[in-house]
Order: sequence, then C-alpha cells, then structure tokens
Amino acid sequence: MTGLPSNTRPAQEEDQPTPPYSYERQERPGLESRMSQRPHYLAPRYRGSGKLEGKVALITGGDSGIGRAVAVLYAREGADVAIGYLPVEQPDAEETREAVEAEGRRCLLLPGDLCDADVCRETVEATVRELGGLNVLVSNAARLNGQNSLDDLNFEDFDLVFKTNMYAYFHLLKAALPHLGDGDAVIATASEEGLKGSDMMMDYAATKGAQIAFTKSIASHLAQRGIRANVVAPGPTWTVLNLSGQRFPDSYLEDLGSTSDPMGRAAQPEELAPAYVHLASDADSSYTVGEVVAVTGGMTDSR
Repeated sequence: MTGLPSNTRPAQEEDQPTPPYSYERQERPGLESRMSQRPHYLAPRYRGSGKLEGKVALITGGDSGIGRAVAVLYAREGADVAIGYLPVEQPDAEETREAVEAEGRRCLLLPGDLCDADVCRETVEATVRELGGLNVLVSNAARLNGQNSLDDLNFEDFDLVFKTNMYAYFHLLKAALPHLGDGDAVIATASEEGLKGSDMMMDYAATKGAQIAFTKSIASHLAQRGIRANVVAPGPTWTVLNLSGQRFPDSYLEDLGSTSDPMGRAAQPEELAPAYVHLASDADSSYTVGEVVAVTGGMTDSR
C-alpha cells in the first residue's frame, strides 16, 4: 500500500501561503479588508473544548490580524469578546464581530484611540458593563514604524509608538485590575524584535522589549492575586500592519519571513492564536507566569 489514507489531510503548515506575497501598500492604519492576499484567521482545524466557557475577554487591536484570530478562537472556546480598535477600522471590526457571532458568542465593538488614557479606561469599563465582567486582557493593538536608516528615526514617531504599544498597555492594565481575579489572565503581544532588536524597526523593537520587561516585572505581583501575566512574541506575520505607512522595501514585503525564518515564510494569524488560548486558559497554563511564548517559526537568535 502506498500513499496517504484518503482521510489524511496535509499538515496545517502546508496549507499556508509562501513568498512571494501579493500586496498593496496602504495609508496608516490600513484595512485588512483591502488586502488582495488576505491573512488566514479562521483556523478551520482548531476544535474548541470549552476552555474559556463563561469568560469575558478584551482584545485590543481585535479588528484584524492576530487580534482577530485570537477573538475567533476565544469565542470558539466559549468566551464573549470585546475588541478595541481605531474608528477608521470599523469595516474590519464588523467582519470580526460576524466571525465571533458565527461561533455563537457575543462581540462588543469598542472604537477609540488607546493613546488616550481615558479611552483605555472607558474601553475596560464598557467591557465590564456590557459583557458582565472581565477575565482576560489581551494588549495587542500596535503601531509599527519602519526605518531604513537611523536618519529615519524621529521623535514624533518614537513618541506615538510608545504611547500606542506601551503606555496603552499600562493604562489598560491599571483599569482592568479591579475586575480581574483568581484564574484570570493578562497577555501582551510583543515581537521577536523585542527579543533581539531590529535595525529596521528601532522604536517598535524598543516598545516590544519594554512590554516584555514590564510583564515580567508585574507578573509576581499579579500572581499573588491569582492572575497570570505572560507575553506572546510572534515572528514575522502576514498582517496589514506591515503594509500600512511603512518604508519597508518592496523586496522585504514580497519575501516577508523567507530569509530570516527557518520556515521560509511569514506566519498566518491563525497559527499564533492557539498560544493565546493556552495562556488565557487556567486549565492549560495555571503554572505559567511571567513567561515569553515565542511563536517565531524557528527564529531562535535573540542577539
């Protein structure tokens, strides 16, 4: 007998697109719905098992990319989901809501600019008010600035990327703390750039390193309250974030992940989302505190 049984499917990895990628540059912040080569986020092979049944999750940047894939899997595991996003990203947010509701769960849309501390607080309070509580905070919204040289680095970009990636995380955490309790979780989306630095994303890498250090610093304090704080550090991932308002060369975008990643390609959001399920589920990660889960496709160089 030769070949594979007729009911055997190729590994998920074999189903994912490989370079060269098809893309169109967009103005910041960009819309996933306008991408010709759309990211994969539905994770059709992932089977829910009730790991987050009855829980409420707030995911910032949940309108698209990694945040959207996390929202879908959280819903598949039984959670109601609130997503934060910029008002101009409303079309993408509507698609996320449809995907979450298709899983049989509620999805609360919370537009607003998280660079404003008051918006961070209201985003948390609206989640609690409308969905009945808060068990999982995923600080995922991000701004990415690409630089080709040190001369491209300027204060305005540096300031805004820290406000978006780091300060918002701080404000969201402080607002969420009164509502989180035993068995709940805080998860930050960092990046492999925060582990090794980046000569093309200098300020972005700095914020991601700050998120990692901050999470490790607060983890022991939160653990005393029964709250687990951890980080997911993705490798290169096919999202609209890479295409919007960036200075990256065409060759970098066409071949994203192909030269630096042993997998020879960028990740798809659906490949990252299970790591967030693991960290949100106290059945899976009750002893995981202050860790960085690096989902990088084999990029182990942390220099």
